[in-house]
Amino acid sequence: MKKPKILVIGSLNMDLVVQAERSPERGETILGEEIHFIPGGKGANQAIALARLGAETAMIGTVGPDSFGKDLLKALQTDRVDTSGVKVLDKGATGVASILLAAGDNSIVVVPGANAQCLPEDLDGQEEKIREADLIVLQLEIPLQTVEYAVKLAKKQGKPVLLNPAPAQTLPVELLQQIDYITPNRSELELLAGMGRDFSLEDSMDRLLDLGVSYCITTLGAEGAAYKAKGQKLFRVEGHNVPVVDTTGAGDAFNGGLAYALAGKMPIAEAMIFAGQVSALAVTKFGAQGGMPTLKEVQEHFRK
Repeated sequence: MKKPKILVIGSLNMDLVVQAERSPERGETILGEEIHFIPGGKGANQAIALARLGAETAMIGTVGPDSFGKDLLKALQTDRVDTSGVKVLDKGATGVASILLAAGDNSIVVVPGANAQCLPEDLDGQEEKIREADLIVLQLEIPLQTVEYAVKLAKKQGKPVLLNPAPAQTLPVELLQQIDYITPNRSELELLAGMGRDFSLEDSMDRLLDLGVSYCITTLGAEGAAYKAKGQKLFRVEGHNVPVVDTTGAGDAFNGGLAYALAGKMPIAEAMIFAGQVSALAVTKFGAQGGMPTLKEVQEHFRK
């Protein structure tokens, strides 16, 4: 498979990760075990996942002039991500995510900070990066108008777009009609489709396809993932039984693996299997970015 070139447009956050035995009840104070400051943000996480797998990766986003911003840029550069498209503000705070790890799962509160200043006009000088990319990867931790403009520029250049619609929000039909690959989890799928748990997974995915999305890939946590294209049968990939250390970057690892495989022209069924393998290995290590595996690690582990 050729080495893909991928452009990620999205968020950069510093993750403040607190480990505790359990989550507190409402109004309760408990003692935590550890706190860690770890580079994160869905955009940056997916860029790191892609770079570790061997993709030629570029990142567009925004950080503040603070120490968190410097650390986030350094983390990307260490993994050879091109950060020339990351804007550093003159003032303001870098985005932060407060993450509680308890009982093998996580809960997250994101404060966007500088990510809210990732603006459409910031993309106007980046059309060469879009033109050179095999695939454009987006999420929803930056302003929606920036996402919409990025998709417009990508389509102008004839580039496929993968949208990870997280955090969950309703999206304009005009945007959905331009998305090649959308990767919601189950709750995000239900919101986008406007259909609750009373409807089947397949019905909800068909609804998104009816709205204009080309391919719908739904992540299902430990149960794996499902894929559907209009007029095709539902295809499912089972999850992997692995020792779970930290689930924080699981979805980002899946999206990174999927984008890498699709940009490398892998058939979508094989791409989903590969993405599931990347995600499974990611949760066996601590930290969203720290857990992202290399291509060699994925190949060696699943060759067994």
